[in-house]
Amino acid sequence: MRKWGFLAAALGLTLAACGGGTTTTTNADGEAAPAGGGRLDVVKGRGQLICGVDGGIPGFSFVDESGTYTGLDVDICKAVAAAVLGDAEAVEYRRLDSTERFTALSGGEVDMLSRNTTWTISRDTSVGLEFAPTTFFDGQGMLVRTDSGIADLEDFAGKAICVETGTTTELNLTDQMRQLGVDFEPVVFQDADAAYAAYDEGRCEGMTSDKSQLVARRSTLPNPDEHTLLEVTMSKEPLGPVTTNNDSSWYDVVKWVTYGLIQAEEFGITSENIGTFEATENPDIARFLGQEGTLGTDMGLPNDFMVQVITQVGNYGEVYDRNVGADSEFALERGQNALWSEGGLMYSPPFR
Repeated sequence: MRKWGFLAAALGLTLAACGGGTTTTTNADGEAAPAGGGRLDVVKGRGQLICGVDGGIPGFSFVDESGTYTGLDVDICKAVAAAVLGDAEAVEYRRLDSTERFTALSGGEVDMLSRNTTWTISRDTSVGLEFAPTTFFDGQGMLVRTDSGIADLEDFAGKAICVETGTTTELNLTDQMRQLGVDFEPVVFQDADAAYAAYDEGRCEGMTSDKSQLVARRSTLPNPDEHTLLEVTMSKEPLGPVTTNNDSSWYDVVKWVTYGLIQAEEFGITSENIGTFEATENPDIARFLGQEGTLGTDMGLPNDFMVQVITQVGNYGEVYDRNVGADSEFALERGQNALWSEGGLMYSPPFR
């Protein structure tokens, strides 16, 4: 029934577009959005954000036995909910595998994706997606058993590699091995959990995915220290939240909330010290916090939307550190994910 719902909603969108009139935006139940509105109005009317996540990657989106979701991707969902609804907890999470995520988004089952999704030209054009700012710059790697004797990709000749289908990872792997002239056996899975289980059972000599995912998933294996990431990077993987085409108002909200997390870190505004900026004399910060101007209301949000985001979720540095950085079990260095002023790639256009 769930997949038929996706198809029905997607068909409704297609028929509206083909009619040459106004495109109808549907909500997660397939109901039409308020007249003249879009996804932003749907979320406001519902009083809850529906966010598509993976749910199985510690540090990014992981659901524990109590049903609690945590991670960097989860915090992006919370930031959008805080901005739009004033409540970071007003989120319903939907676990989506790599093959159903885009159908769920285009069909209206979820309002957005925050699910380790790589920004590519084909997804941005032919698939009909809109990518908000990158929240984690990554690259594809390879996980092997430490005692396997495998040191590089050439060592996989005649060996099996587990990979999740419907991902950029699958194509990158094929391209890399073709370029190297290495004949290997791909063992393909629709679900990441099944892929890692097969790797743990020894059905393949290597497991390939984004390096951050490999580090996170290694921590869930029975003996993490028995597995090693090779010193190889097969691709560029800019990961971030995603919306659909043809709804610029909703896309603007997701985009500028994400940029706001980065800008808050650059301003030095944190969840702990935001109260000290109530009487700021810096006009850039005053506009950013909604004390001056109409940046928030121009988007259909409360003018102090970033105050809600920072107070309830924190800035990008806080989100990074508690989930995958210095304050987490992974202790990943910022590297490319540092601010541009500190040698990284995190950069926000001006809030003015």
